[in-house]
Amino acid sequence: MLALRPNCECCDKDLAPDSREAMICTFECTFCADCATDVLSGICPNCAGELVRRPVRPAEALLRHPASTERVLKAGGCASSGPLAA
Repeated sequence: MLALRPNCECCDKDLAPDSREAMICTFECTFCADCATDVLSGICPNCAGELVRRPVRPAEALLRHPASTERVLKAGGCASSGPLAA
């Protein structure tokens, strides 16, 4: 089950569980649409995987399976870290 992390790893923007701005890779690294597009060019800086829109969990399902509250933030930002950095 997806963790539905609450923030962008690059800019720390809040991403609600029903946000259509949340983008993820197959490891659930989470980014806002602006960072995923403008900074990362659609590629995860952690695993080099494709970033796609995160699905929205229905409100009824969130009652039984709540979103994560764990915030993940890349200390050095996204532009200068991960396997893609030179």
